[in-house]
Amino acid sequence: MKIILASNNQGKLVELRAMFAPLGLELIAQGELGIAEAAEPFHTFVENALAKARHAAEHSGLPALADDAGLCVDAFDGLPGVDTAYYATRFGYEKGDGNNLRALLEQMRDVDNRRAALVSTLVAVRSAQDPEPLIAVGRVVGEISREPMGDNGFGFDPVMYIPEFGQTFAQLPVAVKNANSHRGRAARAMVELMRECWLNEIGI
Repeated sequence: MKIILASNNQGKLVELRAMFAPLGLELIAQGELGIAEAAEPFHTFVENALAKARHAAEHSGLPALADDAGLCVDAFDGLPGVDTAYYATRFGYEKGDGNNLRALLEQMRDVDNRRAALVSTLVAVRSAQDPEPLIAVGRVVGEISREPMGDNGFGFDPVMYIPEFGQTFAQLPVAVKNANSHRGRAARAMVELMRECWLNEIGI
């Protein structure tokens, strides 16, 4: 069964393909079908993920899965949130993971409250008009480290220190990270929702 992933982020594609493979679901990045990225004008993860999923389904004619994720820093009242991917541009840097890390560590240099959460919201639709989108949320709370550590993962993984493991997400083996990450938690919840709600329709 093919499902369009409403993202061209290769990191997300690799992670989610591995997580959904046991269901026999093949995730296809929307870019492979020439589908442009949808506008994300909203202020919440769920609204943006739903918009992206409907957009991908409309232009592909296939079921679609979208992920909207971000970093929510307590000291910044939950920001950057939905603007996480563009965080660096607020401070004069070009968009990119490395610059996002640089900008965040600069802004938090004198901040003692380093508590933050990585949040992933997955939305799946059977069609662009699906009245019952499936919504799954995964959330992991940790602390922003003082410097990047580790080479695995992407985004803010190198500075997301998880006390439970005593390491950042980027220091953990990929399998361990995928099993415990915000996206991993959201994916497991989505798999169960798909089994429950789409079982007879897509043959899971």
